[in-house]
Amino acid sequence: MVEEMNNEVTEMKSFSVGEVVSGKVTKVEDKQAFVDVGFKVDGIVPISELSSLHVEKVSDVLSVDDELELKVLKIEDDELILSKRAVQAEKAWGDLQQAFESGQVIEAQVADVVKGGLVVDVGVRGFIPASLVERHFVEDFSDYKGRTLRLKVAEIDKENNKLILSQRAVLDEEVLQKKKDVLESLQAGDIVEGTVQRLTDFGVFVDVGGVDGLVHISQLAHHRVESPSDVVKEGDVVKVKVLSVDPDSERVSLSIKETLPGPWEEVQGKINAGDVIEGTVKRLVSFGAFIEVAPGVEGLVHISQIANRHIGTPSEVLTEGEKVEVKVLDINIDEKRISLSIRELLEEDNGDSDYQQYEASRDDEPTGFSLGDMIGDQLKKYK
Repeated sequence: MVEEMNNEVTEMKSFSVGEVVSGKVTKVEDKQAFVDVGFKVDGIVPISELSSLHVEKVSDVLSVDDELELKVLKIEDDELILSKRAVQAEKAWGDLQQAFESGQVIEAQVADVVKGGLVVDVGVRGFIPASLVERHFVEDFSDYKGRTLRLKVAEIDKENNKLILSQRAVLDEEVLQKKKDVLESLQAGDIVEGTVQRLTDFGVFVDVGGVDGLVHISQLAHHRVESPSDVVKEGDVVKVKVLSVDPDSERVSLSIKETLPGPWEEVQGKINAGDVIEGTVKRLVSFGAFIEVAPGVEGLVHISQIANRHIGTPSEVLTEGEKVEVKVLDINIDEKRISLSIRELLEEDNGDSDYQQYEASRDDEPTGFSLGDMIGDQLKKYK
């Protein structure tokens, strides 16, 4: 009997502080667990040596028959004091240092929400400052407890037991990668959907898959746009055509105008020869006036079709910006040409117009010679 006890003590003494041993949990109490490490006397794991985080009850983290790797902390009398936390920490610091150097993403569940951020257990206690949780400001982190986050090691100091982690770094990298992928995939000529992000005096920025492209004010519509807010608003989903992509400068030029039917296509079938429509005098030239009859569609009233009398210049009758009624004489969509007349409407309104009276009166005017004079002249040639 004495010999057996001496053998046990000898075997106990064969352990050394700092040694890692394997064992199986035989008993779980509130503040400690007993582990069989191959001898008649169980090793003891105090509750403080279970985890890098606070543990309320041993049964929260351990069950009977759990297999554990443990570090020998103390050998006193017939007790072997062991630590689960120390083994985890030793391994964790090595893995975390490697993750820090390689930029590897690790996963961890939020164990606690504390002032200024979140706490996780990654073999050691890790802290995620509030500013490194998301890419946006978060006012209340109460619902983050229990969530699994993807993290990068932002700062590591084993000597001072300091580990700072960041989810924001993971999210930022994903956004940058997505942006790069989009820039590489976009080609001039592509038509894609985007969301209007913000309006400026010179145009509109549209998000196309994580990249902001510019739709210059001249590319918003076929007609002249005074202010982008006249055409779109923030949050609008719009179709855009890619005009150019520069991946290096991350600049993308877009056009909404190029995705819209042209102004001439818009009026096809809506304006026909014989129609009477209203238009705005846009430009006066020596040979007539250009009248806008639809956004981006101008027709010509030749000077001979402006009035029912002879005029020297169009400005005698018309002024730029004036609204006028015109009659469509001819329309050619393919050639983008419309011939218009104001005179025909005047003549229709007046019936026997002054112009018609003028033409008729010319027939009654003496020509300065008679039929007899003409015959007389011819007879003289034969004399």
